[in-house]
Amino acid sequence: MTATVNAITESLGKLGLKQPIFNEGSTPEFNVIDVFRNYIASELHRVSEVDQEIIFSALDSPSTLDKGDLIIPVPRLRLKGINPKDKAVEWSEKFQKGKFFSEVKAEGPFLQFYFDKSVLYNLVITDAIKRKTEYGAMPLGQNKKVIVEFSSPNIAKPFHAGHLRSTIIGGFLSNLYEKTGWNVTRINYLGDWGKQFGLLAVGFQKYGSEEALAKDPINHLFEVYVRVNKDITEEGETSETNEAAKAYFKRMEDGDEEALKIWKRFRELSIGKYIDTYARLNIKYDVYSGESQVPKEKMKEATDIFEKKGLIHVDRGAKLIDLTKFNKKLGKTLVEKSDGTSLYLTRDVGEAIKRYETYHFDKMIYVIASQQDLHCAQFFEILKQMGLPWAKNLEHVNFGMVQGMSTRKGTVVFLDNILEETKEKMHEVMKKNEAKYAQIEDPDKIADLIGISAVMIQDMQAKRINNYEFKWDRMTSFEGDTGPYLQYAHSRLSSVQRKAGFEDSELINANYDLLTEECAQNLIRTLAQYPDTLKKALKTNEPSNIVTYLFNVSHIVSQCYDILWVAGQEKELAVARLALYASAKQVLYNGMTLLGLTPVDRM
Repeated sequence: MTATVNAITESLGKLGLKQPIFNEGSTPEFNVIDVFRNYIASELHRVSEVDQEIIFSALDSPSTLDKGDLIIPVPRLRLKGINPKDKAVEWSEKFQKGKFFSEVKAEGPFLQFYFDKSVLYNLVITDAIKRKTEYGAMPLGQNKKVIVEFSSPNIAKPFHAGHLRSTIIGGFLSNLYEKTGWNVTRINYLGDWGKQFGLLAVGFQKYGSEEALAKDPINHLFEVYVRVNKDITEEGETSETNEAAKAYFKRMEDGDEEALKIWKRFRELSIGKYIDTYARLNIKYDVYSGESQVPKEKMKEATDIFEKKGLIHVDRGAKLIDLTKFNKKLGKTLVEKSDGTSLYLTRDVGEAIKRYETYHFDKMIYVIASQQDLHCAQFFEILKQMGLPWAKNLEHVNFGMVQGMSTRKGTVVFLDNILEETKEKMHEVMKKNEAKYAQIEDPDKIADLIGISAVMIQDMQAKRINNYEFKWDRMTSFEGDTGPYLQYAHSRLSSVQRKAGFEDSELINANYDLLTEECAQNLIRTLAQYPDTLKKALKTNEPSNIVTYLFNVSHIVSQCYDILWVAGQEKELAVARLALYASAKQVLYNGMTLLGLTPVDRM
């Protein structure tokens, strides 16, 4: 957190106001709304004698601005033998607003609090302009470590469109935890072990080409994989090809150097290609791990604990764990095949133990599709039954399917194809405005960034658990709630700021009393909500919380343009209005980068 966190405290001092008393869980130096929460908790305690912490935790954000900036449902204050409506009226009349509130009113069993707009302008604009990219950041997870495992494709296969969801949700969660003070380790746990690699090695011997591998490694390996799988389908499960693949994987498991040599090569080629795709999506990793990296001794340690805890029973030489004793829905699960080869559940357990010993994390998040709900539940239950105290700190963040995600040509799709087609489409749209297009320094790059925004926002708009239909037409629209619309909102604010040419020092010292219009007040009230929006997203693991909020900001800014002119106004008024727009641009920028987008200044 930067040294500019004093922005709110300094602004309160200039206004002749004191920082209200702290309440547990509040961060008033980082979150403007906590300043008001603390004041309400203190003043309402005086009026009602209800404990401050109870008042603080009962405060809620209303669904719309006409209901106030904060509300309290009186029944949540746990008082017996009272009429909530009568108490709301009584307390609203006794509540001393000070300089913090313009209105406190009773509405049925609710108390509604409306922030003083002058105080809000001074606190929010100064905080946003001074702290810049740190506006909204809070030290909620200080000295805590979180591991986020996400994306995790199978190597030697192109990055499929279906991997997009895990990748961008995981990237967002990593950014969110960082912004709220956690120490984040991003792990890509590759599917890089198992019989399919025996299959790929056998297939490469039959169909591989060194020339094709050098030119386009991933796609060539995928073609080989498809061809060898077709052979097995035609020959049957007991075919020579299938038995050769099993034997090859057994050699890998036994540490045969020759067998591992080709596998290592395929793995390195795959990671190299993935890194390029991830960079395009603003995704970075601290660790590229994988099933192959789980030490054998950790899997042996896991199996020994299974035995020691009496979890294992043997069926025809295979080892199983019956989880129905702990949860009927979890069924039985295989942990070792009859030939002694490991399964990915055992490897997951070994990997989790290794990670805890390496990182001593406070939380570990697995971003995995909802089709794996049962696997994750079984995995977590096994760790719990092994008696590992940190098992309670594991979290599965799941998500639904992308439906209809094919190229416009209707073929099976890989993510690179989607991104290329979207870039082309955006380029076409941009060229229609020749004057603006001529001012763009690198139109190809800008088209790519807008295209990526289109793909990502369509994915993140709805709750992650929902399946969603991938729609080309809607995604590439500059109208309505789409990625290009958000990019346009940001670039237009950049243009306003660029043309006005005022310094940050002028904006911070502007006369905000000139901002009397309702749309200006609605905008500042909404910008104040940004830190709270991050807190909400942290509880729900929902990118959609941020997306919805950013569209709300963009819509209000759009309404303001017709009323709050900057060009051609008296300087004092122009500076005040630009200060409001500058803080809106900063909030849009912060929210977009949190989601993993790259905001553009011209388009």
